[in-house]
Amino acid sequence: MKNVYIIGSKGIPAKYGGFETFVENLTLLKKSQDLHYYVACLNSKKNNTFTYNGATCFNIPVPNVGPGKAILYDLKSLKWIINHVQKNNVKSAVVYILACRIGPFLAPYLKKLRQLGVTYYLNPDGHEWLRAKWSKPVRHYWKISEKKMVRQADLVICDSLNIEKYIHRNYENDRLKTCFVPYGATVENQKSIITEKEQGWFDKHHVELNNYYLIVGRFVPENNYETMITEFMQSKTQRKLVIVTNVVHNKFYNYLEQKTHFSQDKRIQFVGTVYDQKLLKVIRENALAYFHGHEVGGTNPSLLEALASTSLNLLLNVGFNHEVGEDAAKYWTKDKGVLSNLINEVDTWDEIKRKHYGDLAKNRIRQAYNWDDIVSKYEDIFLGER
Repeated sequence: MKNVYIIGSKGIPAKYGGFETFVENLTLLKKSQDLHYYVACLNSKKNNTFTYNGATCFNIPVPNVGPGKAILYDLKSLKWIINHVQKNNVKSAVVYILACRIGPFLAPYLKKLRQLGVTYYLNPDGHEWLRAKWSKPVRHYWKISEKKMVRQADLVICDSLNIEKYIHRNYENDRLKTCFVPYGATVENQKSIITEKEQGWFDKHHVELNNYYLIVGRFVPENNYETMITEFMQSKTQRKLVIVTNVVHNKFYNYLEQKTHFSQDKRIQFVGTVYDQKLLKVIRENALAYFHGHEVGGTNPSLLEALASTSLNLLLNVGFNHEVGEDAAKYWTKDKGVLSNLINEVDTWDEIKRKHYGDLAKNRIRQAYNWDDIVSKYEDIFLGER
């Protein structure tokens, strides 16, 4: 029996988040009887264990210590794993760490894990050190942490080919081993039937089905809200732009308002977050088109979900997004007028043309990003069959 300990996600059951959705599907769709998963779960109070999707989930209580909370969570998870392996004399184990948060603190934990015969795998995630929300010292920390974690890993599992190339370009050495396994998405055979409750959401926000543009993602500068909102305001469309995000009236929000005065454009509508995954799927399915402005990271889960659900996807033309969308999407740059002209163009498309792109997008997910194949690839890796 191969025992796989996963840390770095907030845990399962998954409510939202890329890592959380990944762990949810990895455990739910498990095929091999020779694997058992242990999943760290962030919890403010409880420190018990429970079973979910056949996995052993262990709650790690972490006080709210500000930006260091995630680091403390990972370190406490490692401590739990070391104790569990020792106490239960666990053999044939792998620790799979999601994201590069704990590089400066990893060495003593890793030394103990290796003494216990535990292998260390890493998912480096995206370019966290490029995110605008971090101060210069924090970005420096992220870069150092990434370097230390990559160089000590027995295997680096990259969710993007571009990330894998970056890892080799920056950290190449004799012991570096990498592989590519992306995130996944699920394509349904037919459009969701809209319930009365879901229709109530559209009515509440005065949103007309199949007649709005959509953005779903964290409200941060590197997701290029400034470009998308500015260009949308300059377009001629009379349709709405529905923005599903965790927006608060913070510094970035105020900056955008002062620069663009988007609140005066009645077409632009911030609707807050949507944690109901079924409702979010319905919102994606019934959008005229989806804007994706992410440029920091690997294979972005929200992009995969959009390709699986939304007919027309308009993506920022960077390597990460083009790698995923290929010819199943239209692309734009941050140059002035590019996105607004694209909006004006697709605004006139008929349903047949949009459906053509929708078919391409769904086939792209089925062929390269379906969860069943991805789970099989992970199981081969964990069982040493890659």
